[in-house]
Amino acid sequence: MKRFDVVTLFPEMFSALTHNGVTGRGEGRGIYDLVCWNPREFTDDPRRTVDDRPYGGGAGMVLTPSPLVKAIHTAKCRQLSTGVKLSKTIYLSPQGRVLNQQLVEELSTFDGLVLLSGRYEGVDERVIEESVDLEVSIGDYVLSGGELPAMVLLDALIRLLPGVVNHSESVVDESHSSGMLEYPQYTRPEVFNGRRVPEVLLSGHHDDIRRWRQEQSLGRTRQRRPDLLKTEGPN
Repeated sequence: MKRFDVVTLFPEMFSALTHNGVTGRGEGRGIYDLVCWNPREFTDDPRRTVDDRPYGGGAGMVLTPSPLVKAIHTAKCRQLSTGVKLSKTIYLSPQGRVLNQQLVEELSTFDGLVLLSGRYEGVDERVIEESVDLEVSIGDYVLSGGELPAMVLLDALIRLLPGVVNHSESVVDESHSSGMLEYPQYTRPEVFNGRRVPEVLLSGHHDDIRRWRQEQSLGRTRQRRPDLLKTEGPN
């Protein structure tokens, strides 16, 4: 079983993963477990304060180090107690390594992951220096916090786990799994608003269908995401 622990001020958000779709079924089947840790539970003051003004001035507030480090430590101890031997702590940050399928597959080799979701203007840098192994970004834009990026990463990871997706071919064929975008998909009816399903998909000739899909995948990638195609040198 894979172990995922998330340090977050909004643990209720992660029920979207554990209660819905293939990720919900995976949790129900015992393929992975997900535990959330609220930093407010690791504070020492009655108001359960987790943020403070930044040194040097500036807008917004910064998450203080002590509750975060304590929460991360507790998450790591939980994983160790359940037999996790290989784990990594990740901070979801716009300054991190950009998430792609290659990184998802790299992270899927770990027995457990601890994810830190930031809020406000971020976290005290000393938390990253002391407790974080890797920073990961899901793109060059600003969000309200790290919960959505953490869920994106978890969704991508969970669907790779054996038994989560009913048809393993679905995972292999999806966009980016092969390094290219996925080919177009069609279902019934054969004609919709005057648009027909390509004849090759109705032919029953599996080799022809496979070639057509490869051509479509390559064409779409070249047109929409040429950056994904590896440039080959001269022979």
